[in-house]
Order: sequence, then structure tokens, then C-alpha cells
Amino acid sequence: MSPAETIGRIASRCRAKRSLAALNGSLSENTGAIMTNAALDRAKFIIFPPVIPYSALAIACLLQWLAPLGVVENIDLDWRIGLCATIVVAGLAVAAAGHRALVRHGTNVNPLRPTTALVTDGVFRRTRNPLYVGVSVALCGIALIFALDWMLILIVPACVILHFAVVRREELYLEQKFGDAYRRYRERVPRYFAGN
Repeated sequence: MSPAETIGRIASRCRAKRSLAALNGSLSENTGAIMTNAALDRAKFIIFPPVIPYSALAIACLLQWLAPLGVVENIDLDWRIGLCATIVVAGLAVAAAGHRALVRHGTNVNPLRPTTALVTDGVFRRTRNPLYVGVSVALCGIALIFALDWMLILIVPACVILHFAVVRREELYLEQKFGDAYRRYRERVPRYFAGN
């Protein structure tokens, strides 16, 4: 192969690589635009919602191990297990009912994905946030069953963080997405429990 042919081949390969790079860049930009649009159609929460209760539980277990308070363990174990198991089951039932209602209406349960329907029936007639209410109630029951004094303390800041970092932002998103339908729903149904 002559030097001219070698240079020609190299130049041809370089042009092909530039064309391929340009095509890849164009595809990346288009894909990025699609991903950006999908990412925009969701609540702008600060913390991924499940991280909050799971972190509170993990921190409570660690603190219970490092510096146990010993208050809840003084309550009779049989009484604790009997009553608190009911609390856990009730909390999980509320969360599960909320999950089922979302699935039944074909909307996303995952908060990273767009909400496609405003669900206002079932457990959503009683609370606008059954998943968060249910998990919080279940965590209180778990704290009592396993004598996690720290969980009973940490549930308060966890709920405050959940309220401001997630729930308020989800409400803004739902109001922007569903407008008057969401505003009417918000007026009828409490955020968490009756009276709030």
C-alpha cells in the first residue's frame, strides 16, 4: 500500500468517526430532551420519599444500640405486641389500600414517574396521603413492638421532613397538573387526618 493510499484510508476513517460522533451527539441530545421532559413531569421533591422513613428506622436502631433509653421496654411485652401489632397491620393496610388504588387507576406509584390520574376514591377519600400516613403509623407500631424509643422520637422530625421535602412539593405538582380538580379535592379531603 502506498503512502497516499494509507493517508486516504486514515482520512476516510477520521471522516467516518466524525460522522458517527455527530450522529451520537444528535441522538444523545434528543434522548436528553426526552428524558428531561419526563423528568419535568413529576413532583420536585428534595429527598426520594422512601429514604425518609427507612433512614429514620436505621438511625433509630443505631441509636437504640448505642444509647438505649429503656422507656418502652418497661411496658408489658404481651400488651405491647398485641396492641402494636394491630397498629402495624392498620398502618400497612392503609398504605396497601393507597397503593392498590393508584395501580387500579393506572397511575404510577413510583414518585420518580409522572402521575397520570388524580385518584380521589377508596382510601383517598379519607386522606390525600395514605401511603405516607400508613407507613408512619406502621413505624410507630414497630417502634413499640421492638422497644425502639428512638424511633418514637425520630418519627416526628421524619414526618416534618416528609411534609416539607415531599408532600408540599407533590401538592404543587398535582395542582399544576390537575388544576381545579385537584383544588376541589384538596378542599374536601384532609392532607393526613381529619382536621388538617
